[in-house]
Amino acid sequence: MAAISLSKIEQTAPALVSLYKTAGVSLAGHGLDGLRAAVYLVVDYSGSMKPYYKDGSVQALADRVLGLSAHLDDDGTVPVVFFSTDVDAVTEIALTDHQGRVERIVAGLGHMGKTSYHLAMDAVIDHYLDSGSTEPALVVFQTDGGPINKLAAEKYLCKAARLPLFWQFIGFGDPHSKQFDYLRRLDDLAVPAKRPVDNAGFFHAGEDPRGVADSELYDRLVREFPTWLAAARAKGIVR
Repeated sequence: MAAISLSKIEQTAPALVSLYKTAGVSLAGHGLDGLRAAVYLVVDYSGSMKPYYKDGSVQALADRVLGLSAHLDDDGTVPVVFFSTDVDAVTEIALTDHQGRVERIVAGLGHMGKTSYHLAMDAVIDHYLDSGSTEPALVVFQTDGGPINKLAAEKYLCKAARLPLFWQFIGFGDPHSKQFDYLRRLDDLAVPAKRPVDNAGFFHAGEDPRGVADSELYDRLVREFPTWLAAARAKGIVR
């Protein structure tokens, strides 16, 4: 059973009904029906991301993540971290106020900087620990390139492997760009030499992320989550 019912979605966020239904099919297909989990969204606010804010790709991703979160978490909100050189904002997107929300947040942010993953990861870790949650968490981490500090990002990912957090990285942009080589390596970091469990996944949404079918996007978002969940439970990371 979903954390938030279809009728409540129809009342509070009618524009998300289709996404909510599609997300439900995907979760059930991966054996995640009825699971309770926190869902986070981390979005790249570096200068090269400007076109994806302008064409609505970031808002579309936020809506899709909200549709997924409604099945897993009953509070009707998704904590969102905007990052570039530093953390630009830690805020949330709610079912009741999702339309145009990304644009409103970005209007209050400053200069679009460079790409620094580890500070955004730290913000998610802090938020999760402060929340007092014992549920597992799915962190949807969107970026259009590798970080300026690769070593720090790897270190944070390995440290975070002891927490019930799974990091699902999504690349926006040219899938053949060398910019994403680092994320492929991060996805394949050795277990148990570097980290106790494989706590990350990575896929491309291409140069037109909005063009990826909802069903395909949801399948990719949750594909590796069950494997991590089983490994994290076996290690006592997830209760």
